Parts: sequence; C-alpha cells; structure tokens
Amino acid sequence: MATVVTYQARTRRLLLAALTVAALVLGAGALLMVDFGRRDGIQPETLWEIGIVSAVALVLAGVVAVRAPFADPLILPVTVLLNMVGLAEIRSVDLVYEEFTRWGHGFSSRQVMWTGIAMALALLVFFIVRDHRTMRRYTWITGAVGLAFLLLPLMPIIGSASYGARIWIRIGSYSFQPAEIAKIMFAIFFAGFLVSRRDTLALAGPRILGVTLPRWADFGPILGAWLCATAVLVFQNDLGTSLLFFGLFVVMLYTATDRLSWLIIGAAMFTPPALLSVTKLSHVQRRLECWLDPMSSANFANCGQINNGIYGLANGGLIGTGLGQGRQDLVPFAQSDYIFASLGEELGLIGVFALLMLYGILVQRGLRAAIGMPDGFGKLLAAGLAFSIGLQIFIVVGGVTRVVPLTGLTLPFMAAGGSSLVANWIIIALLIKLSDAARRPAARTLDKASAKKVEEATAA
Repeated sequence: MATVVTYQARTRRLLLAALTVAALVLGAGALLMVDFGRRDGIQPETLWEIGIVSAVALVLAGVVAVRAPFADPLILPVTVLLNMVGLAEIRSVDLVYEEFTRWGHGFSSRQVMWTGIAMALALLVFFIVRDHRTMRRYTWITGAVGLAFLLLPLMPIIGSASYGARIWIRIGSYSFQPAEIAKIMFAIFFAGFLVSRRDTLALAGPRILGVTLPRWADFGPILGAWLCATAVLVFQNDLGTSLLFFGLFVVMLYTATDRLSWLIIGAAMFTPPALLSVTKLSHVQRRLECWLDPMSSANFANCGQINNGIYGLANGGLIGTGLGQGRQDLVPFAQSDYIFASLGEELGLIGVFALLMLYGILVQRGLRAAIGMPDGFGKLLAAGLAFSIGLQIFIVVGGVTRVVPLTGLTLPFMAAGGSSLVANWIIIALLIKLSDAARRPAARTLDKASAKKVEEATAA
C-alpha cells in the first residue's frame, strides 16, 4: 500500500524582498557617493535614475515572488546590486569627462535606459516561459536562430566592423551586438541536442596516452561546434566570442557525459585556430604583444589602454580613491571594455574582491540550480547559462589584469552597452525560473509507515 506525500519546500519571498531592498539601498548609496565625489551635492538626474531602476527592480521582484516563489532568493538581488554599482561607475566616467574634457558622453543616461529595457524583457520571460521543458521542443529552431544572429554582422548593409572585429550591426544611430543573444539561443540548442544524445556520447572509445577517448563516430557534434567557432574567428576576427561559444559547448558536453576527455579534446581543437589568429590577424597580434610585455620600448606606444589600466589599478591601492574620485578619462573605453580598471581605481583591491565574490555567488547559485534540476534538459541549460557568465567574467577580468590577452568582451551587468545588458538579464530570468523548478516540491510515493512519520513530523 502506498501513499503520495508532497514535500513542501519553503518559499523565500520575504528574504527576496529584504535582499532586493538592501541591494537597491547599497546601489543608490553608490550613485549618491559619485555625486558627492564629483559635484559636492546630489544631482536631480541621479534621483531620477535611482527612482526608475528601483521601481522596475521592485516590480521584477514582485513578479518573481508570484511566478517563481521557490526560486533562489540571492540571484535577483546580487544582479541588481552589480547593475547599480555599474551604473554608479559609468556615471563617474561621465562626470570625469565633463570635468576634465568639457565634453559629456551621456553614457549614464543611456545605460539607465538599457537597464529598464533589459529588466522589462526579463519580466517577459516569466510570462512567456511557464515551463522550461517546453523550450526543448524548439531545439533546432533556437539553433538556427542563434546561427542567424551570429551571421548578421556579415551582412553587407547593416554589418559593421570596429577595431578589427566585425561583430556589430548598425541601424541608424543605434548599434547592437547580436552574438549576445546568440549565446542564449545556442545554450538552449546545446542543452536540447546533448540531452538526447548523451548516452551515445558517453560511450568509451580508444585509449591513447592514458586518456579514454570517445568513439570516432561521436565527433560530429564537437566538429560542428568547432567549425562554427572557427568561422566566427576567421570571418568576424573575434577571438573572444569564438572562445565563449566553443567553451560553452565543450563544458555542456562534459556536463552531459561526465567524460574529462571531451575537455582535453576541446582544448586541443581550439588551439590551432587561436594560433592562426595570432599569426594572421594584426589586432590579435597587438593584443598578444601587449599581454606579454606592454611596457617595453617597442610596445609602449601601442599598449596605452592596458598600461593606463594598470596604472589606474595601482592608483586604487587597497581601499581605492573613492567613488567619484578617479581619473578614468585617461583610460580608453573606461565605461565599457575597461570598466573593471575604473572600479579598481575607485574601489581598490578590497572593493573589486567584493565584486568578484558577488559574481562568484551568482555563478555558484546558477550551478546549484543545475545540480537540483530533476530533468536532464534543465540541468544542462542551467549549467550552460551559469558557465557562460562565469567564463565571460574570467576573460574580461583576466584581460584587464593581464592573466589572459584582451578579447573585447564586456563585463556582465556593469559595462556600458545595451546588447550585453539585455542578454545577461534574460539569462538571469531563465536562471531564476530554473532555480524555482529545482526547488519546487514534488510528489513522491512512500509506504504507509514512512508517510506516517512524515505526517507526524509535519504536525510537530
């Protein structure tokens, strides 16, 4: 005789609300500190920016509480805090340009606009995606859409090249980086594709140099991903995006099969195209030279960005100069590609370590949702989305600190740019939905004795 018992996992609505309010307070404090640092007083536009972002964030928190009551309560507040600290730093860059060059760029107002748009699109995810498993039906459609987005910059009219990489589309005065949306489409495609073939891909093949390789017949998927990554590298001259896509596929493949050999094969396959880009692409060669020795007499003139970024980090020291007290106007693209150097100067080593801890919490919570998912598709999708954020953070921070060469990717939620902000907020919405599915109570069948114990414990 069996009894169906439903385990009631606790919701975290109150904790979510408290943490979201705390994140908004800290973010508002950062924006106000920039005003006091640069203008010695609160500016009206800052209050408007705080009000707009706070209103949208609170609405988003309310939707999460209703639509995903069992979701992880840390994902949304951490993201809101990172976004608002990024807004504060971008405002600081705006004001320092006005102070020392007498020419304002308006980065801050545009970033607030994109933040509102990105959060609004994240809201739509909760109404469109009622059950994440329905996305598996569109595996090949999402793959085709992702490929189309990836190829858009190659179109003759709307495609645009910048600093050696052809990764933008321009319509009028607006530009967009479609690869940011493509990474979401590819994560859904990879999850759906691999979950249906993981048993085949996990089968053992020949053993070479102590490593058990997959069967030769199973190399088709990784070969296809390698060809796409190589095409991005060759035709768009974008090493960062190529590495992100191929790394995403290999890690999801490893997650699906639990075979370390796939990681080794992936690293071996990506090495030749990377070496080819170093020898054939001039802007990649320059980045490699600046990574190896930026302050030599031969390279110093061509490595001004990375050198000034290093000087800025050094100027920040342990505790930083303070928000609104840096000289970001001396570093090219201080509001986007090099915002981590700007943050390091004003927040210091302690501040950037705190930010990296927040990023670590965000990625860890995404991976935790992956572990708790009851279905293979959700598990792979959560792992892929969390890894894409983690890999992008590593590439960007590593490039600024000279751990790896610069690639041109942007720091999630902080760097100025609408395409990156929109894509990453959609990823956050999906991770919240997946964490809700991972923690939702499920009916389990127990015998009478076990069911009675559960009822007694619940009553007590």
